[in-house]
Amino acid sequence: MQSFKDLLIWKRSLDFSIIVYRYSKQFPKEEVFGLTSQLRRAATSVPLNIAEGWVRGTDKSFANFLRIARGSLYEVETILEICFKLEYIEEEELQIVTKEIEEIGKMINAFIKKLNE
Repeated sequence: MQSFKDLLIWKRSLDFSIIVYRYSKQFPKEEVFGLTSQLRRAATSVPLNIAEGWVRGTDKSFANFLRIARGSLYEVETILEICFKLEYIEEEELQIVTKEIEEIGKMINAFIKKLNE
């Protein structure tokens, strides 16, 4: 692989961040500087940290950035649970995103394990 853009995990997390942006468009205007902003920052942090970790050039550093990406991923999940309870998103939307979080999380865990071998 020549670039982080070749990584399936980066591609999936980039697509995931776009989904989160689309869902958050429907949030109330008063949340622009609250949940909407925090959710979007956390979602974009996932592919950003994967990219940054890749270019660092060492397995140890990359694994560390993958852990940060994983933390951001679960931050997104928590924020979306709050948004669901506030009725900003529907249960179906939450389920779609939660499934994607689970799959990306598994990919990150597998990648970290591989790097630590």
